[in-house]
Amino acid sequence: MRVIVMVKATEDSEAGKMPSTELLEAMGKFNEELVNAGIMQAGEGLHPSSRGKRVAFDGASRIVIDGPFTETKELVAGFWIWQVKDMDEAIAWVKRCPNPMPGPSEIEIRPVFEAADFGDALTPEIIERDDRLRERIGGN
Repeated sequence: MRVIVMVKATEDSEAGKMPSTELLEAMGKFNEELVNAGIMQAGEGLHPSSRGKRVAFDGASRIVIDGPFTETKELVAGFWIWQVKDMDEAIAWVKRCPNPMPGPSEIEIRPVFEAADFGDALTPEIIERDDRLRERIGGN
């Protein structure tokens, strides 16, 4: 199963406080373990929400909202995409992760939808198109 592992934002990350050399080194070693185990497919840190935008949809209407966004605990500061056998394996890996922030922090794990999850709504034509797109971007 694929999961997205999200490092939740904190006041420090939203303020743009950069990680220490020690934290960068520890996270680099952890990422290397993930790659060596065949778990990590992608992973990146994100700039604070003050540098972001949101687009709100309501029917045909699109409204652009400038960051920063207020609920820091609901924001994401970084992410990984992992291929694991099950949620228990993902949890075990997260427990090995260095604390990604200088103070208290939280990491959320959520399964990524797979084709089978969509049932009959996923027609052979849609599958074929999605397969072509994944091939073009080099994804799985």
